Amino acid sequence: MKKWKFSLVMLLAFSLVLAACGGNSGGGSASGGSNDQEVKTVTIFQFKTEIVDGLNELKVEFEKEYPNIKLDIQTVGGGADYGAALKTKFASNDAPDIFSNGGYAEMDMWFDRLEDLSDQPWVPDLVEMAAKPMTKDGKVYGMPMNLEGWGYIYNKDLFEQAGITEMPKTYSQLEEASKKLEAIGVIPFANAYQEWWLLGNQGINPAFDLQEDPDAFIQGLNEGTETFVGNKYFEEWAKLMQLTLEYGNKNPLTTDYNTAISLLATEQAAMMQNGNWAQTEIDAINPDLNLGFLPMPLGENAEENDAINVGVPANLVVNKDSDSKEEAKIFLNWLVTSDIGQEYIVKHFKFIPSLTSIEATPEDMGDLGSSIYDFVQAGKVLEKHSAKFPDGVAQEFAGSMQAFFAGKSDVNKLLEDMQASWDNLKN
Repeated sequence: MKKWKFSLVMLLAFSLVLAACGGNSGGGSASGGSNDQEVKTVTIFQFKTEIVDGLNELKVEFEKEYPNIKLDIQTVGGGADYGAALKTKFASNDAPDIFSNGGYAEMDMWFDRLEDLSDQPWVPDLVEMAAKPMTKDGKVYGMPMNLEGWGYIYNKDLFEQAGITEMPKTYSQLEEASKKLEAIGVIPFANAYQEWWLLGNQGINPAFDLQEDPDAFIQGLNEGTETFVGNKYFEEWAKLMQLTLEYGNKNPLTTDYNTAISLLATEQAAMMQNGNWAQTEIDAINPDLNLGFLPMPLGENAEENDAINVGVPANLVVNKDSDSKEEAKIFLNWLVTSDIGQEYIVKHFKFIPSLTSIEATPEDMGDLGSSIYDFVQAGKVLEKHSAKFPDGVAQEFAGSMQAFFAGKSDVNKLLEDMQASWDNLKN
């Protein structure tokens, strides 16, 4: 198995006791407190629906300090196709000033639109892992919003009530835990399998990362020397998905993100594939839950499975052709250096910071962020790979998976369909 190896430098960079730098350093031409300059609008187009309220509150605070810069925050996320919406924006001459980008292949796809941000004051503070997706030829083209992880969120109290004393790290252990939960009248899995991103972008990640060399495997898919069909880890992954269906809620293909959150938060369900970003929405329903993360086990190798998915969900990039790009840089810098921006990042958004200059505590991040961080400290991390996929593949993967869940295909047909999608969309 490929193990993600953290260097001492990276572990130090992740330390949650680093001092916050504070301040309001601004790297552009506009300045706060001046009312005789031209007013510029910075349009921000992003997809993280769970932070919309917080962003709008930050907008008010930012505009108090910079009255000559107005923010127009636009969000397309959840079940919507952000990538398609972004392409429409550019095609209709309505290009945003700041937009989200996943890095790697997605960075390459939009590279001609990206401003080089290497000279920005926050760049030296980037955590090494967070900087990788948006770094090319030694230059940085995006600000990582945060680090986040995902796997199976689980309710520790319900596990205790069911008599589950050992955390499941293999398929058979997870199956046994599911039976025990069902025996006490609890739905083992809340499955929001209506959501394409949860399936084709995130749920599939362990099958990629457990390859002997994930990047070489992806390159092989692009070159036609590798295939999903007959691959051990993708077959084990399909088996895991079948387990969650067998022990999951009714009508998973018409269950959306919010419904699954509600099933978990009201303790009707004990587990849910999701990430630490769900903390705020769970807390809004029930802030008293005792939660943690389990890996998504493929097969029976407990050591191999004892890791969690971690990566950068999105990077904020600046449109290099924008008339307001200097103002856009001012906002990004303010977001990660001002006291209130840092406060929102860790206390309101519950983010794991991607900058060493932002202090966070377990209390700030909540149970879920803290659980992810424990895996990070232990070096038990699966790297995120979806940003390396051909454009549109994740959505097609999800469609193939949903057909499989509906009984319209078997494992072999599922993997054949996934292979056809990759072959059709690769460059």
